Amino acid sequence: MYKIKLNNMKFRAHIGVLSEEKILGQNLEIDVIVETNFDFSGKDELDETLSYVDFYEATKAVVEASKADLIEHVAFEIIQAVKASSEGISAVEVHLRKLAVPIEGIFDSAEIEMRG
Repeated sequence: MYKIKLNNMKFRAHIGVLSEEKILGQNLEIDVIVETNFDFSGKDELDETLSYVDFYEATKAVVEASKADLIEHVAFEIIQAVKASSEGISAVEVHLRKLAVPIEGIFDSAEIEMRG
């Protein structure tokens, strides 16, 4: 078993509880960590691994289609989409950061981590 990671993918999304968030949108950063359920034999062949392109495309499709209120819902949908994209996945972990959150205060982002 091994992990495949896509780090710091950046997307523009129209999600959030506030109407301004859905109208104006905001930037998201997303990490996806996929755990495989098979051993790598060492061969340099495509059937020895999973396609991280599939994981990126699944993530992008969820974010671009979503009008969700909660980032938890978006993370859950990403997990489901990534799992559906390939056989051989034992678990998916998503770290989703929402930048420029409309809260008065100084911080970089609001982040959730979800595993499924």
